[in-house]
Amino acid sequence: MKRLLAIALVATATAAQAQPDLPTTPAAWRDAALRDIAAGYQVTLDNHAGALDPHNPGFLANLEAARERGLALARQVKDAPGYVAALQGFTARINDGHAGIATKGKLLAPDAQRWPGFVAAWREDLYVYASEPGGPPVGARIVSCDGKPAKRLLEDNVFAFEGRGNEAGQWWTSARELFVDRGNPFIQVPRRCVFATTDGKQAEPALDWRPRTEQAREWSGGAVGMAELPVGLTEPRPNLFWVAMPTFKPNDGERAAYRAMAERVRQDRARFLQAAAIVIDLRGNHGGASMWSEEFAGALWGEARLQRRRDAYDANTVTWYRASPGNLAHFRMLEQRFVQQGEKKAQAWAAARAAGIAAAQAAGQPYYIDREDAARATADPQADRPGDPPPFTRPVYVIVPGYCASACLDALDMFKLFPNTRLVGAPSSADSTYMEVRSQDLPGGLARTIVPTKLYVGRPRGNGQVYQPDIALRSVEWGTAEFLRLIEAQGK
Repeated sequence: MKRLLAIALVATATAAQAQPDLPTTPAAWRDAALRDIAAGYQVTLDNHAGALDPHNPGFLANLEAARERGLALARQVKDAPGYVAALQGFTARINDGHAGIATKGKLLAPDAQRWPGFVAAWREDLYVYASEPGGPPVGARIVSCDGKPAKRLLEDNVFAFEGRGNEAGQWWTSARELFVDRGNPFIQVPRRCVFATTDGKQAEPALDWRPRTEQAREWSGGAVGMAELPVGLTEPRPNLFWVAMPTFKPNDGERAAYRAMAERVRQDRARFLQAAAIVIDLRGNHGGASMWSEEFAGALWGEARLQRRRDAYDANTVTWYRASPGNLAHFRMLEQRFVQQGEKKAQAWAAARAAGIAAAQAAGQPYYIDREDAARATADPQADRPGDPPPFTRPVYVIVPGYCASACLDALDMFKLFPNTRLVGAPSSADSTYMEVRSQDLPGGLARTIVPTKLYVGRPRGNGQVYQPDIALRSVEWGTAEFLRLIEAQGK
C-alpha cells in the first residue's frame, strides 16, 4: 500500500478561517510578502521530507536560494499582484511540484486580468490555439515576441514564476500563461509578436491587451486538454470502451462511480476480453489517491497478477516519512477522515504511518522508515498462476495530459507494467522523490505552505523523470473526437 495516497492536500495546522482582511498599503503588501516567504521557508525546513535527506545534500542550499530569491522579490512588492508573484518566484526556484507556497482565496480579481484576444498552446513549439475574430489565425506558429524567441520568452515570463521548465509536460501545461496578464510587476508582457502561417507567410502585429473574458478562460482549459467526461465508463463505438478518470481526489459520487466501473469489468469480464480497445482518459487528472487507478487496474488485468508485478517493480523501494509534529498530526487527521468516509483500507494505512512517525519521534529519529513493501518480489512475476483470471491482452490506450503528475504518474507506472498499454497525447510532468503532501496555513491567512511528508529511496521512476507518449497527438485541437480518430486509426 505504499502508493495508496500519492498526494493528500489537506490543511492541518489551523481550522478553516474566513477570508482575512487584505493589506491596504504598498508597505503592508511588502511586509506580508516578506513575512509569508520567511514563514513558508521555516515550515518547509521543519517538516519537508527532503530537509534532512542524506541522499540529497544539495537540498538545503536550494531551499536557501529559493528563500533569497523570494525575499528579493518581496522587497519590491507594492500590491496584490506583486505579493502573488513574489511567492511564485520562491516556489518556482524550489522547482518541485510538491513544495512551495500557494495563495489562498482570490487575491487577484478576475476582472483585472488581461489577454490579447488569443490563447497559445505548446505542441513541441508555440502555436495559436484559439483566437477572436481579427486575431492571429488558429494554428499559426508564434515565432517570437519583442525580438525574443518564443521558447526564451516562456522561460523568462512563465517558468521563472510558475511551472518547471525542465519537465517536458510542463511546456504543454504552462505555455497558455504567456498571454495572460495578471499584473506581475517583475515581467514585461509581449507587445508585438511574429506569427507564421502554414503557407509560409509572416505577420508582426501589435498586441491589443484587454480585459480577459470567459471565452478566454474556456479556451485556456482546452489548450491543455481539459476533462470532457465525468468519472465513468462509456462505449462510444461498439466494443471500444472509454474509461474517464479525470480526478483521483473523488467526491462521494465519483467514488461510487469508480467502484461501479471496476465492478462492471469484473462482472462482464468476458465481454471486455473481446474489446477492440480500452481507452483510459486521464485528462483533467492532477493526482490524488492511487487507490482508484489500482482498483480499476486490478479488475482489468487481475488483482493478484497486478500485485505480483507491482511488488517486483517496487522491490527495492523504501519509503521514509519525516518525523515532525506537524506531519504526525496530518496522518492522525487522515485516519479520522477515513473513519468518517468508511474507507477501512485507507484508515489502516494512515494509522500505520501515524504510529510509525510517533515511534520515530519517541526514539529521536528524523524519519520513520517504512519497509513493509520492500523485497517482496517473487520469482517470475510475469508468469500467470493458478487462480488468475484469463489474461487481458486487448489494446489499452492511456490519454496523458502534460500536467499528469503524482498519483496520475503512479497510474502510468501501473498501467505500463502490462505490454498491451500505450500512452497517447503529451509528455507527462514529473515528480521528485518527495511525495505525500499536506498544506499548512501561514500566519497572515493569505497563503499556505505545501509540505511533502515522505521520500522514496530506490524508486524505479527517477527524480524528474517524465513519460513520453508512445503515440503523440500534436494537433492544436485536443478534444475527445481527435483522440477517438487517432486511436481508431491504430487498428487499421
